[in-house]
Amino acid sequence: MSNTPHAILSQEWREIAELPFIVDGFGLRNLSVAERARELEGSVYGVRFDFVSGGPGYVGDVYIIQGDALGAGPIMLTRAPSGDLEVFDA
Repeated sequence: MSNTPHAILSQEWREIAELPFIVDGFGLRNLSVAERARELEGSVYGVRFDFVSGGPGYVGDVYIIQGDALGAGPIMLTRAPSGDLEVFDA
């Protein structure tokens, strides 16, 4: 394991582009999933970590995405036990 960030892959951007929270938050409702993914990939900063917590240990994929406005905070996404992405809400 490494705490080095990884680039978000095109397939992962597609998954992110299907989340209603992201679609609504970035105003992408009138685009196809493929168009949403391209829009996000080209205009949003994003990284993926193979996240290891101090306790309980390995967590899995954690994504941090930041739009092009610094006034809004970053969005964190994690993988649910089902394998689906979900918005992390602490």
